[in-house]
Amino acid sequence: MNAIRGGGGRTIGKQTLTNLFILTQCPRTFAADSLLQTPSITPVDSSHLLRVCTVLYQQQNAPDKKLHSRLDRCDFNLSHEFFLQVCNKFPYSWRPVYRFFQFTETKPHFNHTSISLNKMIDVIGKSHNIDLLWGVLREIGQRRLANGNTFRIGIKTLASSRDLRKCVEFFHIMNRYGCSYSLDRLNMVVETLCKSKHVNEAKHIVVKLRDYIKPDGITYKHLISGFCETGDLIEASKVWNLMVDEGFEPDINAVEKMIETQFKKNQFVEGLKIYQMLTTTNRINDLGLSTYKLLITWLCKKEKFGQAHHVFEEMRERGIEPDNAIIGSMIYGLLTKTRIREAYMVMEKVENPDINIYHGMIKGFLRLKRRKEATDVFREMIKRGCEPIMHTYVMLIQGHMGKRGRKGDDPLVNFDSIFVGGLIKAGKSLEATKYVERMMNRKLEVPRFDYNKFLHYFSNEEGAVMFEDMSKKLREVGLFDLADVFSRYGEKMATRDRRRDREKVCIDSTLKSAYNSGESE
Repeated sequence: MNAIRGGGGRTIGKQTLTNLFILTQCPRTFAADSLLQTPSITPVDSSHLLRVCTVLYQQQNAPDKKLHSRLDRCDFNLSHEFFLQVCNKFPYSWRPVYRFFQFTETKPHFNHTSISLNKMIDVIGKSHNIDLLWGVLREIGQRRLANGNTFRIGIKTLASSRDLRKCVEFFHIMNRYGCSYSLDRLNMVVETLCKSKHVNEAKHIVVKLRDYIKPDGITYKHLISGFCETGDLIEASKVWNLMVDEGFEPDINAVEKMIETQFKKNQFVEGLKIYQMLTTTNRINDLGLSTYKLLITWLCKKEKFGQAHHVFEEMRERGIEPDNAIIGSMIYGLLTKTRIREAYMVMEKVENPDINIYHGMIKGFLRLKRRKEATDVFREMIKRGCEPIMHTYVMLIQGHMGKRGRKGDDPLVNFDSIFVGGLIKAGKSLEATKYVERMMNRKLEVPRFDYNKFLHYFSNEEGAVMFEDMSKKLREVGLFDLADVFSRYGEKMATRDRRRDREKVCIDSTLKSAYNSGESE
């Protein structure tokens, strides 16, 4: 067989190259598992896949005998990869997938694995057919094919439907089928539920299974983080106190999450109390760079520079060197107190300034309404080779034009002609109309204009031309700083589209040359 030489002397055949493209079409959750559990992946014929999926779609309500007869006439190679690809074609429709599963059960040479069954219950769960899902989950348990993904998918779907009784019963059923009660499995499920904002359901499962699985510090850490993510400080505090009563020390990640949530709720006193509690106990060594970064960033953001400086000095005394994100926050804090010379001195001492340093300077000057100095920092940033990001442009444009738009003296370059007119030009007339209606109705507060969306609408070659014309008009009326920002953004959008085209051509030529070299060998 013709082959392509890979790295390390490996021989990669054309068939393997085809498999690579097939794998890229599979969801990552299951593609990785299939690599681990299946020794080889059979290529899927796209014409056979289309034919089978067409039959499944058209005959999904037909009797079993008729459907199975039509599928048999398709004459395709049934494999696990083929089954996964069928599931990918119907990601939110349970009927075609489940009917195909029933068809595969009639084939004695084909046996399902945990991967294929988990893929099927993922589709059933997304279609919200809870009764069918529950039956399939029990069947997976009976076959002794349940694994971690089975628990993740099943419990998450049941929790989203608020079926708490089945969430708990699932653990009992799986225990009877050989998946014994496991703390690691419980923590895995709790983490999954908390990340998907089902933290109340996760707590219910932990409480109901307490007699069978005793929670540990990791369990409580996930619950605390989950409640903090939803902003429920009361429940997070209850879990915190319960964890302490049972003799577990709060994990540093849970501590940081509690402090951050306290700050977001403007409860700075309570957040600092948690920090002081750690510094006065024997857990001060647990405080690392991430904790200090969190404290300093928020204290500077709320203009509490005195407290931020105290924390900064304590960090230095412990031998922890600040990174550029912390220094950028300190620069911003100095500027909010109009200590401009000190801010520049701190910036000059940084050997390799990055975007965090420049953002601290830009935000600080915009806070003081010194837009020219902010734009000068922007120019210096580009001059030193630090590429601005979208947030940089949004900050500067919002600083010049205002959060709700600022009208200029010249009708050609005021807020309405640039942004509201730009929305209409981008085909977003509905958004422009809603915004103008809010502006004309004095009884309602004028909304903040979403500069981020506006820039996204014109992130193309057409936007590059528009921003260039806009910058020329702005320079005509003396608004050179704002003109430079728009001009630079337009240049970036033009080069981005061209760069994407070049990258696409390079990828196509690389694959073509690899394929041709395989034929020559």
